Formats: sequence, structure tokens, C-alpha cells
Amino acid sequence: MNSGPVPSRVQLQTGADCALAIGRYPQFRYDARGGGGLGELDGQEGATHQLVRFPAEGLSIPPLTGRTTRILGLPLPPGLSITIAASQLAGTLNAATGEVALRFQARFRFRLAGLYQAPDLLIDTQLGTGLVRGRRHSAVGQTLGDAGGALLVGVAVVPPSGDLWLDRFLGLPDEALAMLRCSMTPIA
Repeated sequence: MNSGPVPSRVQLQTGADCALAIGRYPQFRYDARGGGGLGELDGQEGATHQLVRFPAEGLSIPPLTGRTTRILGLPLPPGLSITIAASQLAGTLNAATGEVALRFQARFRFRLAGLYQAPDLLIDTQLGTGLVRGRRHSAVGQTLGDAGGALLVGVAVVPPSGDLWLDRFLGLPDEALAMLRCSMTPIA
């Protein structure tokens, strides 16, 4: 029996209630609205697990700035921005349970008003809808709901950047935590 066309793509949209943390610092509240990308699904008709891949060139992740990010209730200082350049976002999606597991690789680029640009911080983590636990950080994600909303969480070890000032300031190497509220909508 044919249940209709198998979705071949999925639209990812990032949401408002996200958070990031690095090392010993408190969580940043991050509004990632406006980000996302179009992913490609690969799986057999009727299969519960599907491979999903979001091409890096089509991914948009809003930068962390004073407009999008707050720490301890205060916006990031003027002129400070952290852009996120993703190089990989791929993994599996389970349509039956709503579980998602995506490998996320990106370069986080710190800039301060054209006066200072640190070497990229290299992030490599597994974002998922389950429990993640590191030495310092832990979080629990939320599976895809009926409307396609989910909370993806991941813990990554951040290696030193090579910039002595930044490495000392952030205490690198150390852990980072990501909490990404998003929606994933299949497209036939």
C-alpha cells in the first residue's frame, strides 16, 4: 500500500529560545530566529530512520551580537560579534520517535569592532534530542513534536585557539554546551 510520496527534503528553522555556554561562564541566552537551511533526506519508503544532510553552503546561523545574545540578562557589548560558519550538519532523523542525531562541525569567529579578530574556535559535536553530559555541562533535548519543533543539545570539547589571550580568557581547552530550539518540516 502506498502512503503517498516520501519526503525527500526537510526545512530546518532555528528558533528564539536557544542557549550557549563555554567553560565556567554562565549560559548565554541566544535568539537564533531567522536561521536554518534546506536538508536532503535519504531513506526507504516506510523506514523509520532516515539520513539527513544540510549542505553547509545553504545553512544560515545568526551571529551572536548584542541584538541576539544576552548573558546574565545583559546584551553582549557593542562591537562584539561571534559568527558561526558551519561545515557539517548531518545525521539521522527517526520519524516514528522524533529522535534526531546530527553531527555539527563549525568555526566560531570572534570579532571586536574591527580591532581584534581571534583565530576560529573549532567545534565538533553531536546535537541530539536526548541527554548529553560532559564533565562540566549537561542538558536534555526534546524530540520532534507534532508541529516539528525540537530542542537539540550537544556538548563539545573546545580545543585551544592558539591565541594566548583568548585561550586564557575562555580557559581553553574546556567544554561548550549548545541548546538549539528549532523546527524541522518535511517537504515532499
